[in-house]
Amino acid sequence: MPVHVEAVTVNPNPDFDFEKAPETAEEIDRLLQDYMPIKFGSPLYSKLNKRYWELPLVHEHPMIFAVHDYHSKDSMIWTSSALPAYLYGRRFRASSLYDPAGRPLIISERIQEHRVGDKVIPSGFFFQPDAEHISAVLFSNSATISKFNRMGRLAGFGSPRVKMMRMGTCYDHDPNATKPKPFSCEVEPGQYRETWAEGLSMFHNPLAQHPVDPDMFPSIAHHFFEGDVFRSFIPPFHPYGSRTIILTPRDDLPEASSSE
Repeated sequence: MPVHVEAVTVNPNPDFDFEKAPETAEEIDRLLQDYMPIKFGSPLYSKLNKRYWELPLVHEHPMIFAVHDYHSKDSMIWTSSALPAYLYGRRFRASSLYDPAGRPLIISERIQEHRVGDKVIPSGFFFQPDAEHISAVLFSNSATISKFNRMGRLAGFGSPRVKMMRMGTCYDHDPNATKPKPFSCEVEPGQYRETWAEGLSMFHNPLAQHPVDPDMFPSIAHHFFEGDVFRSFIPPFHPYGSRTIILTPRDDLPEASSSE
């Protein structure tokens, strides 16, 4: 079955964006509540109004919006959790209570709207009028130059003298985990593996007229909202965000000298 994908980016907006990037966990958490859902919501809602499903080529086939956040430097490292909150109009958090198996209970909170100053949008993109025509939202936080640098190195391009170190956070498959797991590794051919699909997440619309078959997109993360339960199928390694440090040796430094 054909699947149609329309790409969109979250871009800078000097009239709305904060002048300074967040520096603390508290600042990030505050921006994730309303600011980032509005940032994601603006381009997605604009694409919804294009009504692509009325085109003869798209009609009766799944339609996917693919989105990436480029609105500020390093924003893709910390903004991803705001997207499902906006798409489903739900915020999930671990409580201090545990089930009989010893796992922390997850609380689902309904979100009505997102408000920053005079800017107000309804939450729950998938539940807005006409959103049933959008089968899913595909998200990536790693479609960056760093990704191409790493993949190029694995393909044998560049000088072998260049070293790359990657560090970030990834999904923790421990059922009791409530936070991402940190990771760090050297990008070295034969010792490091990465695919183009790594880091991709597909958020499925529970009201989609034409649902997407997850098997059409193997090796990526798939997320479903059923009733009041959020279900995810996560690959063995799924990064949330990372930095890649490139170390390049210099040949123009003066030789060290010593005296006796």
